[in-house]
Amino acid sequence: MVAPLHVEWLGRIAWAPALEAQRKRVEARRAGAGPDTLLLLEHPPVITLGRRSDPAHLLESRAALAARGIEVVEAARGGSVTYHGPGQLVGYLVIDLAARGAPDVHRFLRAIEADLIAALATLGVAARRVPGRTGVFAAGGDRPRKIASIGIGLRGWVSFHGFALNVTLDPRDFAPIVPCGLADIEMGSLARELGAGAPADLFERTRAAVAKACLARWDAP
Repeated sequence: MVAPLHVEWLGRIAWAPALEAQRKRVEARRAGAGPDTLLLLEHPPVITLGRRSDPAHLLESRAALAARGIEVVEAARGGSVTYHGPGQLVGYLVIDLAARGAPDVHRFLRAIEADLIAALATLGVAARRVPGRTGVFAAGGDRPRKIASIGIGLRGWVSFHGFALNVTLDPRDFAPIVPCGLADIEMGSLARELGAGAPADLFERTRAAVAKACLARWDAP
């Protein structure tokens, strides 16, 4: 049965408790005891290694990263290595794809991209897809500037993990890794795209815009 989308703001939360929050909601959704859910949050500094990560894309030792307060964890999601930290809006989607028709992972990824692009447009940031590369990129310029990374996992066609949208996070925070295993891209942020025009409450506005765009697609009538 299709359930309305429930949106929760968890604030700044470490990787392990956020993963446990997802696990509980995935189990409830699979049992028909909970709604489809979008968890919105920030993480303290953490590097996550997806199922397709190459060890060579971690450019500093784990010991050196730990000394700087950066955790490194394995993640049961698609994609390669990425960074999470304050100023980045993370969205974990727990959605029963089978209940919404013929489940299609690629269609789900494109839907997430479309929702983020729509949300960014309301904030005055033009964004686009890059063919063959999952995620959302700033429009314009010769070199793609990636502002949102996407990677999902599935448990019996119930999704978990999701997207990470760089809002006020400094793109230089990605320096210890090859982001998403793509050496030819530049990481960007909404604050950088907006420049001096970025409002002081950009993160809060972004959170509201993303929640609204996701509700418009996933909330059941």
